[in-house]
Amino acid sequence: MSKHAPRTLVTAPNRALKGESVTIRALAQHPMENGFRRNELGELIARDMIDLFVCEFNGTEIFRVDLVGGIAANPLIQFQMTMSESGTWIMKWSGDDGYQATAQAKIEVQ
Repeated sequence: MSKHAPRTLVTAPNRALKGESVTIRALAQHPMENGFRRNELGELIARDMIDLFVCEFNGTEIFRVDLVGGIAANPLIQFQMTMSESGTWIMKWSGDDGYQATAQAKIEVQ
């Protein structure tokens, strides 16, 4: 199991007009160690990365990204969605050593 406690932050509006484009930001606190760096003793630091982010809206996958070794610590993912209905975003991060994190946000569309 991962040694990192899953800590996330999601920023999304809680209201929008039908047809309005909104911005969703999702951040996971994680060191994102790529496995190529060495510690002060010269030993390789083990790889420990988030490798997948998936966002669903009302049960349908709307956004997916595979994260690679060049991603910085505490990856921030931002995307836009044109709103047609009220609902809930469910965001899921997964990675090395069984890392799993989930967050959600709701929006009311008028």
